[in-house]
Amino acid sequence: MKPADSDSDTDTELRDEYDFSAAIRGRHHSDYQRGTNLVLLDADVAAAFPDAAAVNNALRLLLRLARQQLPPVPKPSE
Repeated sequence: MKPADSDSDTDTELRDEYDFSAAIRGRHHSDYQRGTNLVLLDADVAAAFPDAAAVNNALRLLLRLARQQLPPVPKPSE
């Protein structure tokens, strides 16, 4: 809930510390259109991986291990 004394004009202004001078408009648009999932990692998690390939490899390993540990799910009979 907004404080009673908030001014709607100041709510739409960016803070001084935001610098978009090097931003590229539509940079991820084509990925979004293809259906790519973009995931933001918390800083402590991101620090554990040198690049996106390392994150993907770790997740694939985790999926493989989970499949080995869990019994197969039976298909529902029709």
